[in-house]
Amino acid sequence: MFPSMHDDPRYFTEEHRAFREQLRKFVESELVPHAEEWEAAGMFPSEVFRELGKRGFLGGGYPLEHGGSGGDYFFTCVLAEEMARCRSGGVTMGTLAHSEFGLRIVSDLGTPDQIEEIVKPCLAGEKIAAICVSEPDAGSNVAGAQTYARRDGDDYVVSGSKIYITNGTRADYLTMAVKTTEEGGHHGMSFICFPTKLDGKPTPGFEVSKSLKKLGMKSSDTALLSFDECRIPRRYLLGEENKGFYYIMRNFQGERLIAAQMSNMRARRAMEDTWRYMGERKIFGRYQREFQELRHWMADMLAHLLGMEAFTYEVTKRYIEEKDPPSKVVSMVKYYSTELSHHITDRCLQIHGGMGYMDETPISRAWRDGRLSTIGGGASEVMKEVIVKDIVREGGGTEDNSLYSPEEIELKNQATRFIREKIMPRIEEWESKGEMPKSVFQEFGEQGYLGIRFDEQSGGAIITEPGL
Repeated sequence: MFPSMHDDPRYFTEEHRAFREQLRKFVESELVPHAEEWEAAGMFPSEVFRELGKRGFLGGGYPLEHGGSGGDYFFTCVLAEEMARCRSGGVTMGTLAHSEFGLRIVSDLGTPDQIEEIVKPCLAGEKIAAICVSEPDAGSNVAGAQTYARRDGDDYVVSGSKIYITNGTRADYLTMAVKTTEEGGHHGMSFICFPTKLDGKPTPGFEVSKSLKKLGMKSSDTALLSFDECRIPRRYLLGEENKGFYYIMRNFQGERLIAAQMSNMRARRAMEDTWRYMGERKIFGRYQREFQELRHWMADMLAHLLGMEAFTYEVTKRYIEEKDPPSKVVSMVKYYSTELSHHITDRCLQIHGGMGYMDETPISRAWRDGRLSTIGGGASEVMKEVIVKDIVREGGGTEDNSLYSPEEIELKNQATRFIREKIMPRIEEWESKGEMPKSVFQEFGEQGYLGIRFDEQSGGAIITEPGL
């Protein structure tokens, strides 16, 4: 209905497009019809994980040897976007909390035995994973986590509690941040993959203390979990002991990108629904599409959304190429995409009027579900602080030249020097005279700056890279 970048060859191949088409058909035929039912039940069935796994949707971006399809991270992007079309944010969140937030770091750090026991069954949808970081007294302050895993021979003994855990009431494995020193903090945390069952029986001391009720995401189960001297084998440690804080921050990079991808598609679907509604709903004898103010709202939202999608895809590309792109860039994507999505769904609800405020309408659910996105995975305020800290650390705002070739960077530097030395000292004079001398055009031409987008036959020296 609206233009998108889903076919842009800079990011998506024919394989990505085929994957998107197959997944969209599955979402529309197998998930959308059950949205109301699962919202009322407060949980979607675990069979959804198995069906997604059986069709290969959960493992599109995982290595073949881990039970995946061997694709790149843009397959994960497609999964996040298309699941966000299912009209139930809880199903989307539960799926990605399983296949990405809780499982990706296990795939990255896991031993061969951990891959066999945990990753492969989870990608097949036979087992369910969850990410387990937040605590009652430590949300955004990850380093303040107090759940403790004490070494005792070949075991860890885990005590503490975790809260707001998506899939928490039914997860088989909890990818969990724990203290492994008395002090904890940045240098005393580890990641473990806590099994909720050992030898087929519930792990002693582990308890789902409470299933939490929420404003939105109602079809996903969210839990408060308790750990009382739970003894698990040390083989469930992920990576190195006391390196957990670094692993968590790295995992957050992917989690925040996925939040952006889901938010963008949630906003897009809300706009599609709203545009259709505007073609059906009459006010004072005129269709809503005929009102200039509402038409301009839609134009404004679409322009911002397309820009946000472009930014998200470019940062996703960097995530693939660099593995660990600057945290400020990912934080920018997460912050602005989630805030924009909330703004768009709010505007779309306003266009629906009183009907938009009713539980029965998809736009009402989209508004409720999307409200979490500016809080979970790093609140907007935390994202802005990350951005500013990086700017200060870099000396007040060093330019990010990662998108430019060496030739383009040199051209930028030359042009900057030329403008600073030859143009800026004369600006006041030209301002007072009310005109710029024609000789300035000649000076620019002599430097070659006027011809950077023209071929040599036309007198230029074309630069084909995207930066210029």
